[in-house]
Amino acid sequence: MTDRELDAAGITDPALRAAYRHCRALNARHGKTYFLATRLLPVERRPAVHALYGFARWADDIVDSLDPGAGPDVRVRALSRLQGELEEGLRRGGSGEPVVRALADTAHRYAIDHAHFRDFMTAMRSDLVVTAYPTYADLRAYMHGSAAVIGLEMLPVLGTVVPREEAAPYAAALGVAFQLSNFLRDVGEDLDRGRVYLPADLLAGHGVDRELLVRSRATGHPDRRITAALKEFEALTRGVYRTAVPGIDLLDPVARPCIRTAAVLYGGILDTVARDGYTVLHRRSAVQRRHRAVVAVDGLARVAAARLRARTGPGDRPPACARPLPAAASSPAMAVCSAEEVA
Repeated sequence: MTDRELDAAGITDPALRAAYRHCRALNARHGKTYFLATRLLPVERRPAVHALYGFARWADDIVDSLDPGAGPDVRVRALSRLQGELEEGLRRGGSGEPVVRALADTAHRYAIDHAHFRDFMTAMRSDLVVTAYPTYADLRAYMHGSAAVIGLEMLPVLGTVVPREEAAPYAAALGVAFQLSNFLRDVGEDLDRGRVYLPADLLAGHGVDRELLVRSRATGHPDRRITAALKEFEALTRGVYRTAVPGIDLLDPVARPCIRTAAVLYGGILDTVARDGYTVLHRRSAVQRRHRAVVAVDGLARVAAARLRARTGPGDRPPACARPLPAAASSPAMAVCSAEEVA
């Protein structure tokens, strides 16, 4: 499938193809939700998404997954090196570093504003020194660089049926919603890294502070005050989804199934956290594979419907095999249309 994606995108240079393959491997290994949703995009647009994700993954790994024995100075130097590679790569349109080479090529092909990448790097550097956020407004300021710009980077790749600036606020909001979902799921793991992304004033409204979070994490004992705070954060996140999701209809129709699938899967994190009793301080809530399969099948059907509409016109009704499948579907085998044709 990799060669088919690269051929369709018109990427012929061997070194550049290798760079995109490297990014795709990062996506497949680390970003299961992103990777699944990306498979629903037109084949020629997938390499660009892999490049954007691969760069974000690389920077995030420096912040979170570097040898825990390495001090902050080591991480700062690693991010500074990445920043230098990024600036040079964007200026030259290429780089000796594969991830940056693919990113620079994608930025050039889709005319992506370089400021988005710089804002992202600013947020990554902030993670090395900022360990808490007093208010939601403070958290949103951080998430402009860590999440909103990801949605803005994606817009030129996805395409829109309206002027891009009209779709931009929705794309940014969806990026924020995805990250808020991850913050809720990862409360315990982030606390182990010394960070609390839940706003301090939201926590304080329920009598919760960092000390209580640490104690609950250490003892494994739940606390109703923490549960109440997590429920409020969940409600806040669902509100961001309600703001963002209408923007999906502003995208190129062939890109909508990808983003709708991502929204359903990330939104499913909230459902899973609630189903697990808001025990995220003690164990990680994971969306079940069966649910992923159901959503993927529905996404495939939506892709088929979008492609058929593009061929037959908006007034024609697609055949049953190209219509979204019911939620009861439990296996990709229930997709009547050929997966090879759609994917």
